[in-house]
Amino acid sequence: MLSRLGALLQEAVGAREPSIDLLEAFVEHWKCITHYYIESTDENTPAKKTDIPWRLKQMLDILVYEERQQTGAGEAGPCLEYLLQHKILETLCTLGKAEYPPGMRQQVFQFFSKLLAQVQHPLLHYLNVHRPVQKLLRLGGTVPGSQTEKEEVQFTTVLCSKIQQDPALLTYILEGKKMVSRKKSSREPSTLPREAANIPDKDDPHSKAPDRSSGGAQALSPQPPAEMEEPGGGAADSNLITSLMGLCKSKKGRVALKAQENLLLLVSVASQAAATYLVQSSPCCPAVAEHLCQLYQALPTFLDPADIAALEGISWRLPSAPSDEAAFPGKEALAAFLGWFDYCDHLIMEAHMVVADALAKAVAEKLFVEILQPHLLHVSEQSVLTSTALLTAMLRQLRSPALLREAVAFLLGTEPQPAAPDDGPRTLCAHLIGHCDHLSDEISITTLRLFEELLQKPHERIIRSLVLGHLEGRHYVARGSPEPESYEDTVDLEEDPYFTDGFLDSSFQPSAKHPPAPLTNLDGKTAVTEIVNSFLCLVPEEAKTSAFLEETGYDTYVHDAYGLFQECSSRVAPWGWPLGPTPLDPHEPERPFFEGHFLRMLFDRMSRILEQPYSLNLQVTSVLSRLALFPHPLIHEYLLDPYINLAPGCRSLFSVLVRVIGDLMQRIQRVPQFPGKLLLVRKQLMGQVPGEQLDHQTLLQGVVVLEEFCKELAAIAFVKFPPHGPHLHLSPPREGHV
Repeated sequence: MLSRLGALLQEAVGAREPSIDLLEAFVEHWKCITHYYIESTDENTPAKKTDIPWRLKQMLDILVYEERQQTGAGEAGPCLEYLLQHKILETLCTLGKAEYPPGMRQQVFQFFSKLLAQVQHPLLHYLNVHRPVQKLLRLGGTVPGSQTEKEEVQFTTVLCSKIQQDPALLTYILEGKKMVSRKKSSREPSTLPREAANIPDKDDPHSKAPDRSSGGAQALSPQPPAEMEEPGGGAADSNLITSLMGLCKSKKGRVALKAQENLLLLVSVASQAAATYLVQSSPCCPAVAEHLCQLYQALPTFLDPADIAALEGISWRLPSAPSDEAAFPGKEALAAFLGWFDYCDHLIMEAHMVVADALAKAVAEKLFVEILQPHLLHVSEQSVLTSTALLTAMLRQLRSPALLREAVAFLLGTEPQPAAPDDGPRTLCAHLIGHCDHLSDEISITTLRLFEELLQKPHERIIRSLVLGHLEGRHYVARGSPEPESYEDTVDLEEDPYFTDGFLDSSFQPSAKHPPAPLTNLDGKTAVTEIVNSFLCLVPEEAKTSAFLEETGYDTYVHDAYGLFQECSSRVAPWGWPLGPTPLDPHEPERPFFEGHFLRMLFDRMSRILEQPYSLNLQVTSVLSRLALFPHPLIHEYLLDPYINLAPGCRSLFSVLVRVIGDLMQRIQRVPQFPGKLLLVRKQLMGQVPGEQLDHQTLLQGVVVLEEFCKELAAIAFVKFPPHGPHLHLSPPREGHV
């Protein structure tokens, strides 16, 4: 037992004796640094060519070694005590600010970063550490393209890592200049004589090593953050946030990327209190949103919507535009804006919920409402065109639920109200729907693309506000018509009044009685057969040309529709939609039905398919196909059921198509050599023959789109039926037959 005690005493003595030598060496290195400023007269020698970097490295090595030799956990060694008591970090910060000798600021940043990273003892709680850290942050990021950007971003990396480990540090580091210390602090040294540097000198009997039991204890005890002069008074001053934002704007790609990663680390703090402090007492959210607005306003006033749509794959990690894409004016500015928007979206997705909500609201208020909305409602067609295309590009990149929620509220309004047929455009959404039927075909196409992108977002309110809210109650179905007891009681397709010559040559008044819906047998095959046949046989044979060409068959549409339907079904699965429509009460009186402004616009556009440009028709049918894919029983019934018994004055997608076919049959009579011209136009659209202007070209292109759209609807109906999922055991039918 005695021998063990002796060994322990020897170890204790051995551990204490080197500490005296370490302190002397530490002080000597610091004294040599301060003497350089007293004795040197050369102001042009760079810091890296002096012995200052080596001296700082020796001081750091001593601190790290001393900590490893400490036996008591959490205790500061003599060298660390000296560093804190004599405010060495404050002095170094002053030297860095003076940038003397040249490059000293770089050395100071490196020393601070390595000190905080390598010394495990908690340092940032001390007033004599976090105060110079704040001052050093104010030195960085003040000049764009500064020579110390690399060192600055390394410094912020260490700070953000420390905050991630201990979120309580956020309040110590984020304070700005407007602070009043709870205890009087000494002035920041501006000159460095021996007395100011507080260096103990062996030749000076009045100089002594730090006293661990007296006045030095004040510097060694962790200090709470200084009180602010006013709530949030430091939010506008330079601190960690503004330093990071400055570095995010660096022209050096690696520096900017690292700064963005650091800010991402900062906003993902796990502490509720730290996240609240970040939102309420720092410029984080306003600064991020403001930079996004600046990038938007830096875009050229004219940007081709096709160029905006073609610029894909922009990520905040790779914000520059791909070099293999065609250049166009404003390409780099557009890539910078979309890259930062993607970064904002990623920040919101990864941030603490408190920060995510605040940042999403800041982006919505600053960019969507204050800048984008006036452009969307502007009288200038070019302003409407560019802003709509940019909003579509943003929606395409948007992934975070919080920002999606704000975007939906911006587009659709905060309080959904049922629309009436005669309502004027009271909301932004109503204006945008009006733009889909604009005199400018380009604006119509661009706005339809916006809605198509919106419909692919995982937010139920989009489809409910645009479509489902108007279909609920099934007021489009005629009341008082009992369902047939067997399918034999229904009218065969060949006997359908829609397909009789008399109907096609009539003035196309709504039929008084539509054919009743067929019953479905156990595997759903009867119903899907009749529905698919209804769409495939809708276009008359003399108006079909796809049979003469390859790779335009129905099978391709089935394959594509299946993939899109699976994707849509997985997206809406959490919404808990019913598997079938609510049964009608036969005694319930009929009520007026309005399909809503969105469907009315699409149906009106569809009814003019033979008169509209080819590109516009493609976009209209694309949006309708997106709608038809939704696995909701009301959407399936209203858009894909040809046998629905419509209430008087109502129309469905199938009834609109039937009227278009009737109009087509009349127009065919007035076009000489119609089949040959139609086949030529299809070959032109497929790029098989050179394009040349023909008579009735718009009509002929509309017929091609109409044929393909009917095949697409048939394929969607096939993979959807019954509404709760596709029947994979059914093989795709031959074109025109099932």
